[in-house]
Amino acid sequence: MGGPSASINNAGILNSDWYITCGGDGFESAIDPVDPNIAYAEAQYGYLVRYDNASGEKISIQPLPKKGEPAYRWNWDAPLLISPHDHKTLYFAANKVFRSSNRGDDWDVISPDLTQQIDRNKLKVMGQVWTIDAVMKNQSTTIYGNIVALDESPIKKGMLYAGTDDGVIQISDNSGQSWTKVQNFPGIPANTRVNMVTASLFNENEVFAVFNNHRSGDFKPYILKSSDKGKTWINITGNLPLRGSVYCIKQDYIDANLLFAGTEFGAYFSTDGGTNWTKLGGLPTIAVFDLDIQKRENDLVAATFGRGFYVLDNYSPLRNLKKEVLSQKAYLFPIKEALLYIPSAPLGLSGTGSQGANLWSAPNPAFGATFSLFIKDEYKTLKSIRKEKENALEKEKKDVFYPTFDELRKEDEEESAQLIWIIRDNSGKEIKKMVSSPSKGISRITWNLRTESTSPVTSHKSKPGRYESADEGQLVTAGAYSVELFLVKDGSSESIVPKTNFTVKSLKNQTLIATNNEELSTFRNDISALKRSITGSSRLMGEYNEKLDLMKTAITNYPNADIKWLEDIRKMKLAMDECNMLMYGDGLKASKEFETPPSFNTRFATVEGQLFETTTGVTKTQKENIQIVKEEYQVFRTNLDTLIIQIKALEEKLNAASIPYMKGQDEKWKEEKD
Repeated sequence: MGGPSASINNAGILNSDWYITCGGDGFESAIDPVDPNIAYAEAQYGYLVRYDNASGEKISIQPLPKKGEPAYRWNWDAPLLISPHDHKTLYFAANKVFRSSNRGDDWDVISPDLTQQIDRNKLKVMGQVWTIDAVMKNQSTTIYGNIVALDESPIKKGMLYAGTDDGVIQISDNSGQSWTKVQNFPGIPANTRVNMVTASLFNENEVFAVFNNHRSGDFKPYILKSSDKGKTWINITGNLPLRGSVYCIKQDYIDANLLFAGTEFGAYFSTDGGTNWTKLGGLPTIAVFDLDIQKRENDLVAATFGRGFYVLDNYSPLRNLKKEVLSQKAYLFPIKEALLYIPSAPLGLSGTGSQGANLWSAPNPAFGATFSLFIKDEYKTLKSIRKEKENALEKEKKDVFYPTFDELRKEDEEESAQLIWIIRDNSGKEIKKMVSSPSKGISRITWNLRTESTSPVTSHKSKPGRYESADEGQLVTAGAYSVELFLVKDGSSESIVPKTNFTVKSLKNQTLIATNNEELSTFRNDISALKRSITGSSRLMGEYNEKLDLMKTAITNYPNADIKWLEDIRKMKLAMDECNMLMYGDGLKASKEFETPPSFNTRFATVEGQLFETTTGVTKTQKENIQIVKEEYQVFRTNLDTLIIQIKALEEKLNAASIPYMKGQDEKWKEEKD
């Protein structure tokens, strides 16, 4: 199958994004690195096709024996390779190695039978050799004695390595004209399957080999390395768990010592060439049968038993796990260029919309600029430290005495540590802050390339509903930005990561591309400032309207409040209705289904919404509408300010009458005097 690891669809990667390249259970595939429309895929027993993604056509290109030549023995998952030296050259293998120089149209046999040619029907199974009539004898299984691993050195053309399922590695340094057989390996049981051979990306003499003996009940990990083209081998299994067969190995294309291994129980990486291995988190406990690296994106792709794919987006921070980095208090790894675009909504709503559970989706990588952070220490609270000690005492069946009230009070007064990320534009102006909790080790946080919202400040932002967008600021334009990181604890702050620059790059996937980014950025800033004024005034109007209701209640119910003040309340309520109509339009007409002209708030929301989901330029109509908004807002604000003065004046009279405190009272209320 073929499909994307990321899309611009806000629903993520859908099952409709995937397409079939070949039938069968799923085996080796290879993509032409020059023309990605050309893919090679196979099914059982070497059934190989060349698939054209542009047309959907596929043609079988499996090598067939020449006249009089014995039949080939194919593995269910025959090894397939596109030469790193020529994208038209393919290598394929059964019990022999085949090469094509014209994308599989024609094949040459470039090796003899490279296996031990063991008769599988003379091998004991469960302690004995079975009759030909035994249940499922040789059914739904591969024929024994074939090549299962194949690679060509990217440094030296024609330097080939072939590994077999019966424990042999064959080596050719002359494009298959001659082969050298290696059958004995240190610490490896005889006839152990050579699951993968990987030629070094940096040294033509170096090669890695993975051995897998789980079919014989041996679940130990086996990884070997040769530095002399297979003549001698050393074990680099290191500290991998003793139970957990290894299936594959990959070498980073920049750091020769950064290795990845797939095992029965997950994936591991090593930064020192295999001496020490660390498990990669985030994967379920599952067999990782194959690994690959997408160089352009620095993505590590894992294929797991059960036909699942996992992608570790931008693993490049692993290259920087050096002692000098791990000794620092905090370290921000190099920031990958962030792509700027508008996530599309082809289903009409966010996510999969109303399509139901039959529309399967996988999440896209986080949109925006992703920051990978290393924190050396763990910032525990006093309470968590106490509870850890108490839990340890409980496990040891020891007494756990109460803390003092001074200790408990310090726990209550303590503030948890926070990380504050400050994003700045190229001029050094702060445009966004993000808050996260410090986590020991490596963690990630992503900025969605939007400025901070200028809506009124709230303690908690509500999640957007089905038909809403999150309360976010405008998108930034492409260009240079920086991030600085502060640690805040109990009110004190400390810069732990200095200003670090990064780039935001436009995907430029629009048909109509903005030609004046400076004008677009200025207009967006103008919109943000205007939103601050409008939304703030709306909140203020609501608060004073609520105050009028409270004042009316006070005049109606409390002694010493002059009943005549209700006339003032009535006038101010009508004036408030006028302000409300200016802000939101004629609600009465709208409720009766009459056409109504847009209020300045509606007009503003229209332009803001247009800018929120587009990266194209500013139009003349948008500028004209914003000018109208500014003019009408000024009229509204003048009326509201006049009304606020009147409300405050009446509030003073209520204070003088010793009315109890009311919400939002500006002045200190007066105590009742004898």
